[in-house]
Amino acid sequence: MNIKEIEDLIKFVSKSGVSEVELECPDFKIVIRTNAKGKEGVQMMMPAVQHIQAPVAVSAVPHAVAPPVAAPVNEESKYVTIKSPMIGTFYRSPSPDKPAFVNPGDEVAPGKMICVIEAMKLFNEIECEVKGRIVKVLVENSSPVEYDQPLFLVDPS
Repeated sequence: MNIKEIEDLIKFVSKSGVSEVELECPDFKIVIRTNAKGKEGVQMMMPAVQHIQAPVAVSAVPHAVAPPVAAPVNEESKYVTIKSPMIGTFYRSPSPDKPAFVNPGDEVAPGKMICVIEAMKLFNEIECEVKGRIVKVLVENSSPVEYDQPLFLVDPS
């Protein structure tokens, strides 16, 4: 399929009122989705040697992502990174006058509360999912955090 055929397909989909079209061939797969505003989005999956430049958004179909809570920092590191499961404000303790849930050197186990993340006026208790010892707290208290942002380093040994 060439660029002109892809452009014609996008135009046809946008005029037809269909919200999604998926076309799969032996060498590639194209998914065209229209959103509420009528703008088109295209996802293409092709072999690495083929490159197509088109005047529309082109991206690879996303692959499955591992859970964001605990993942190795890198292959050589023995530490596990506990990551934020949501966007919000990170708090190390339940209130300003209370001690932190965990500090470097503390032992943790699955189910132990390690922090709170406030999102939309709701305080979400974040529990540890690995057994080990807290090595480092990577985020300052009362600071904003993003989804999948590293929060703690844990030594699982």
